[in-house]
Amino acid sequence: MPIALLALAIGAFGIGTTEFVMMGVLPETAADFGVSIPTAGHLISGYALGVVIGAPLLTAVAVRLPRKTMLLAMMAMFTVGNLLFALSPNHEWGVIFRFLAGLPHGAFFGAGAVVASSLVGRENRAKAVSMMFVGLTLANVIGVPLGTLLGQQVGWRATFGVVAVIGLVAMAAIQKLVPFQGKPAEGSLRGELGAFRRPQVWFALAIVTFGLGGVFACLSYIAPMLTDVAGYAPGDVTLLLSLAGLGMTLGNLLGGRLADRALMPSLYVALTALAAVLAVFTVTAQGKVGAAITVFGIGVAGFMIGPMLQARIMEKAGGTPSLVSAAVQSAFNIANSIGAYLGGLVIAGGLGLVAPNWVGASLAVLGLSIAVVSGLLDRREQPTPAPVPA
Repeated sequence: MPIALLALAIGAFGIGTTEFVMMGVLPETAADFGVSIPTAGHLISGYALGVVIGAPLLTAVAVRLPRKTMLLAMMAMFTVGNLLFALSPNHEWGVIFRFLAGLPHGAFFGAGAVVASSLVGRENRAKAVSMMFVGLTLANVIGVPLGTLLGQQVGWRATFGVVAVIGLVAMAAIQKLVPFQGKPAEGSLRGELGAFRRPQVWFALAIVTFGLGGVFACLSYIAPMLTDVAGYAPGDVTLLLSLAGLGMTLGNLLGGRLADRALMPSLYVALTALAAVLAVFTVTAQGKVGAAITVFGIGVAGFMIGPMLQARIMEKAGGTPSLVSAAVQSAFNIANSIGAYLGGLVIAGGLGLVAPNWVGASLAVLGLSIAVVSGLLDRREQPTPAPVPA
């Protein structure tokens, strides 16, 4: 694999850390700003809103820029946003700066996926994209636990100061390692928007939204499941989340390799496995060993899907992949919101702390159904072979 993928992975590591470490240092941040935990939760939703808005907007604005320039610009905005957040005078400014830090998230991954796939042959494109996303999954294994520990021991501002430094390192690595590729051959907003006329692009985004929504229905409430149901001590949760992160890393790498071999059959298997493991978790959550094994399995099955869908949507976008590739990140964060909302709804309805797993399994089945329809549409679109003359 090209060394340039390391630069993209460093950027992904920083982005993954800043997105998820906020959950770990939320109590410290709330205490510093003098607000309640629910109010401090706006720092999480503010970042997610920035991702949803920034992914299509910034990609559209910068559609004529060389992709290396785009990557550097997005990482610069990310670095500034995190530095400003670390210096926030109050909660209100903190939400604004978190929104700013979230804006380049999707645009970076969108451009990065296109660059990664352009560095290798067609048969290794999904694998190359998965190598970039290794940085995102490793953030859950290394970045988030260490960032949470730093925030608890030194202060949350130090955590995001370090994230800003990671952003600077990523910029230096991109400048040094990523080759200049010139302006996109079809760098027009009209061409990029034209990709959204293709039904298969919308099918792929729907699979992201509902299939991965199943993952977040579970993971949003994983802490109370592990403590109140499985019987783990609160201090054990960080270690178990790292175990989930290891599963995500393995699933991401496995998904990239399987996608290059047989994309749609592999996607069907991954979504089926995700639905099954989420359903099983309603039972295994009752014990420590079963819960730990299943948490790892959810990470594997859930994050196998990511590189498959990234490859799928770039394939269906044709020669204008930047905007739809960035839109995957918007769909990913919408999946996060839908999963968390529906999971909270069944808990509030008195169905118990493991009920979000049934929601997650149902969403995964919905994602699988959409994938099957998309696959059938592929078959209808294939030209019928001409009859061989006798």
